[in-house]
Amino acid sequence: MNYQETIDYLYSRLPVFQNIGARAFKPGLHTTLQLCKHLGDPQEKYKTIHVGGTNGKGSTSHMLASVLQEAGYKVGLYTSPHLKSFTERIKVNGTRVDEDFICEFTAVNKSYIESLSPSFFEVTVAMAFAYFEKCNVDIAVIEVGMGGRLDSTNVITPVLSVITNVSYDHTQFLGDTLGKIAFEKSGIIKPDVRAVISERQDKEITDVFDQASSERNAGIRYGSDLFETVNARHDNGKLSLDIRDRATNVTVYEDLKLDLAGIYQLKNICGVITAIDSLRKTGLQISKEAVFQGLSSVVANTGLKGRWQKLSDSPLAYCDTAHNYAGVSYTMQQFKSIPSNQKRFVIGFVADKDISAILKLFPTDGKYYFCQPSNMRALNASDLQQEALKVGLYGSVYPDVNIALETAILESNPDDTIYVGGSTFVVADLNQL
Repeated sequence: MNYQETIDYLYSRLPVFQNIGARAFKPGLHTTLQLCKHLGDPQEKYKTIHVGGTNGKGSTSHMLASVLQEAGYKVGLYTSPHLKSFTERIKVNGTRVDEDFICEFTAVNKSYIESLSPSFFEVTVAMAFAYFEKCNVDIAVIEVGMGGRLDSTNVITPVLSVITNVSYDHTQFLGDTLGKIAFEKSGIIKPDVRAVISERQDKEITDVFDQASSERNAGIRYGSDLFETVNARHDNGKLSLDIRDRATNVTVYEDLKLDLAGIYQLKNICGVITAIDSLRKTGLQISKEAVFQGLSSVVANTGLKGRWQKLSDSPLAYCDTAHNYAGVSYTMQQFKSIPSNQKRFVIGFVADKDISAILKLFPTDGKYYFCQPSNMRALNASDLQQEALKVGLYGSVYPDVNIALETAILESNPDDTIYVGGSTFVVADLNQL
């Protein structure tokens, strides 16, 4: 099979969560462990960092990978879902996995894969582990898919576990309280392995993490307890800030520039800095220069897309992959702060998510362009229009995001602003990415 035939086979033969949702969800580690054993347990051949959380785990994974690359390490990076191409999921020093490797891996292991009947995600996780071994990486940053405790990535024993935060998302799988969701996230905290939590949140959440850390002797550290961000401002398209040590009140990073310029990165960065400090304690050599250079060059080093990404200047248009209440609340806060004559919103969602609360985050004086992702889980744009009407949001229906955005641009004055989002898959459909 050539590359396209291989990808078509993987999508058609294996249940894919991003396409069909709950029917593809296969919690538990047994199948992934069997796959890895069949491959010779490649995940044990190099150091790993495990990154979970509700929001920010993708950004955090990419920031850590970029810093480690600047520090001179050969770095594997596994993330999901992809936006444009499957190859985005598996990278080494920012270069996507070879298409030939995907074909070879699938062909060689096809019979075994079919005998196990794994999910698409389980196969891609094992494929990533095997590719990182083949490339002889020094360390791999592994992003959790969903939850943590029963996520396929949780077969690794990392040198560091990082959890960004906890909020409501995938409640049908992870639980309907923050405590239950935190319990699932805490599953990546391993015995005698350092753990970093980016944000100290409500007691219901921190009690779960503290208990997990105590039971597993994990030495938990909360980034927001150790560091604070000050003097945050936008400067030439980057988010500039200082990092201050809370215990000593000393500025440890001055005029740090992040090319991931969404204000929600202020929630992630203290966790990233704490993780870097923890990695140094494991013996990794990471200079301050590598931190500065790595955090200012995440997009160039890793190819990350869709995180508060500018699409045009006149009118000013941004897209963002935020897709749950907490994530959208931050992007709305940032978008609303931009001076504008008329704010326009190109939005779409998946159908298996309660969006009633999310829609209330959008302003009623905006102009709306309702669309739907090409994904099989898409919420029909006409149904979205009806849901939006219930909270006072008015607009027209378009068959896809590109037609909706094109219309929004044509109807805009130069001093209007446009936001594109609601779902990762809406952003993924943009032709400009």
